[in-house]
Amino acid sequence: MQYFSEVKSKVDFDSIGFEKCTNSLYIQSKRMSYKENGKKKTWDIISSLDSVSILLYHKDFDSFLVVRQFRPAVYLNNNDGYTYELCAGLVDKAEKSLEQIAIEEVFEECGYQIQPQKLEKIASFYSSTGISGSKQTIFFATICQKDKVNEGGGIDDECIEVLFLPINQAQAFIDDDSIAKTSGLGYAFKWYIDKFKGF
Repeated sequence: MQYFSEVKSKVDFDSIGFEKCTNSLYIQSKRMSYKENGKKKTWDIISSLDSVSILLYHKDFDSFLVVRQFRPAVYLNNNDGYTYELCAGLVDKAEKSLEQIAIEEVFEECGYQIQPQKLEKIASFYSSTGISGSKQTIFFATICQKDKVNEGGGIDDECIEVLFLPINQAQAFIDDDSIAKTSGLGYAFKWYIDKFKGF
């Protein structure tokens, strides 16, 4: 089934290789020792940053705006690596609120300018609890064409595709296990369907 009316071809990449990660700006590995019910235990943890994501509903197109990008960690599992996701970003600016970071991500990844008051918090939850326990906060915002100020696609060397998924195909998209998508995207779609559409 073709969900999107137009999907760009994959970004070219090659020269894939792997090496030990000894110094990262984004993660740190730790081993925790503790006792539970008197039994000594250890657990290996990848300490990572929290994140925000934004479910964007485009009212002029009656569609969700989603992004598609290459994820190396997913590539290890499916030899493809491309995932469909909500617009999202790391919480890496201590001086900025979650809402401020969210609207920056919408601008950079998707090309739309929105105001903090347009954001509605959907939920916060912990992801990858077995290895990192990072916290993600999901927001919702309605956008329209008058909010568009650039083409999006990310900043620096990010390669992000901006796509529109018609609302009437959202449930089928969630249920299609052949598509690599994030859990946050599925959760947010379900939230919207339950709250506004009832199908």
